[in-house]
Amino acid sequence: MTLRFEQILADGVAECSYLLGDDAAHVCAVVDPRPDVEIYLETARRFGLVITDVFETHIHADFLSGARELVDRLGGQAKLHVSAEGGAEYGFDHEPLRDGDEFTFGGLRMKARFTPGHTPEHMSYLLFDGDKDTPWGVLSGDAFFVDSVGRPDLLGDDQTEALTEKLFHTVRDVFMALPDDVIIYPCHGAGSACGPDIGDRMSSTIGYERRFNDYARITDLEEFKKAMTENAPPVPTHYPRLKKVNARGPEVLRNLPRIAPMTVERFAAAAADGAQILDVRDMMDFGAGHVPGSLNIGARPELSVWAGWLLDPEKPIHLVLHDDNDLPEVLRLLWRTGFTDFGGYLAGGMAAWREAGQEFAQIPQVSVHELRDAKELTPLDVRKPDEWDAGHVPGAQHAFLGELPETLSDLDRSAPYATYCASGFRASIAASLLKKSGFERVRNVPGSWKAWEAAGFEIEKPN
Repeated sequence: MTLRFEQILADGVAECSYLLGDDAAHVCAVVDPRPDVEIYLETARRFGLVITDVFETHIHADFLSGARELVDRLGGQAKLHVSAEGGAEYGFDHEPLRDGDEFTFGGLRMKARFTPGHTPEHMSYLLFDGDKDTPWGVLSGDAFFVDSVGRPDLLGDDQTEALTEKLFHTVRDVFMALPDDVIIYPCHGAGSACGPDIGDRMSSTIGYERRFNDYARITDLEEFKKAMTENAPPVPTHYPRLKKVNARGPEVLRNLPRIAPMTVERFAAAAADGAQILDVRDMMDFGAGHVPGSLNIGARPELSVWAGWLLDPEKPIHLVLHDDNDLPEVLRLLWRTGFTDFGGYLAGGMAAWREAGQEFAQIPQVSVHELRDAKELTPLDVRKPDEWDAGHVPGAQHAFLGELPETLSDLDRSAPYATYCASGFRASIAASLLKKSGFERVRNVPGSWKAWEAAGFEIEKPN
């Protein structure tokens, strides 16, 4: 036998799913699939494997589950397993999973282990070679991460304290009770808001985490509660929505979400009617000219998360692309955070729009040198609070991007703002949001904080 073990990263949402099995027995399982499931079908085909089972570790909040999509693409022949512990309820057909349930895939054995805390129903999966008693690995889902643990506060204040206590015991009594050489394979890497300060590495060992994971080293419950409260990152706005969708069961599409091309005339009419317009071009192209009222989120993996934060899921999305051939990848990224309703895309992009004589808006771009020297500009830092605290442009105002729609009233509409972030990507999102909200004196700073530091300019820190 050759153990086939594939960790599959969905950039942007920083989600890790797994395909694992035995190529002698020609069977495998998939754990925590994303909705664009072709990668699992292609990987299984490459290794000559049949996907017989699909597992979830928990009801996800940060990305759209692809479990039902994958089972459907397999002709309904694979079984879908979800936790029946912790009072979980689902709106779709499934195989209920209990603590201690075991499954074999040739020479690989998986054992479900109830690990509540991040959510009430959370399961992890211990991995064994055949009949051996000691596991070599654990799929830890969102219960345990590299350098971190899952956050227990996503279900509301009324459940946070109880879940925090359960998480504490999960960390102490389950993960820290495993041998040092057990390899940890989490559901998320750095960039996810499902835990505080998640590390950059894609796997770790129990022994390493026992020594260096600040949260796993805490042995006092009250101290653990304090650490989880103080270090929790902001909760993205799409998390509560996706939690409900994944519990109910996402719609099975059997392909990418549908979207039709639109002529300039039809797109202009939609824009005039207040359509939700998403422009996924680079910040420099967007700044040079865009459809008035557009939100700019560049077609990078981070598109998934920031669309989740800032787009209205109740309104169809109208797309402006750099190139029409970019459409499939953009749809995949949006699908990962649950967006499937599209009004259409502008065929021919901004070139067609300009050539048709349509009005376009602009956002000037300023360098960090201009920002330093332009005394009339107010730097607007849209990074996360911890980034702000680590250092910012002197005289800057702070407004975290994820909360910007709710804090616009705190800003002076007559002020000339220059938005900046780490590199300019989030800054351009913020500038476009301000522009579409009626702020006329808006600038964007390409390069942003990285460029400011590289230029050796003065840095200010909170007292």
